[in-house]
Amino acid sequence: MNTSPVASRERGATTVPERVVTRIATRAGRQILVERTGAKTPPRVSATVHTGTARLRLTLSLPYPLDLASACRDIQHQVAERVGVLTGLRVTEVTLDIQHLDAGEDRGRVH
Repeated sequence: MNTSPVASRERGATTVPERVVTRIATRAGRQILVERTGAKTPPRVSATVHTGTARLRLTLSLPYPLDLASACRDIQHQVAERVGVLTGLRVTEVTLDIQHLDAGEDRGRVH
């Protein structure tokens, strides 16, 4: 039995499939949306993984009224951070598509 350390180039690499990154980003996005905005609709997420990096696209429905710029910055930062920690990938981009603003029944009309 050989107990000497194996050089890193001989150990191989761990790969994280795009579908796994997508599922992790979906869960992270859902948690962050609930914490930050109270949104009940989970995001739709797509991910592209290449050479240790990931790019994410989240399609969201957000409550209205909301400071969109601040909320979007928080969501982008927190999703990137959580996905990076959980996958070991460097998240280089988080694109948000706001598909719907939901005024909800209890929020009333904006005058």
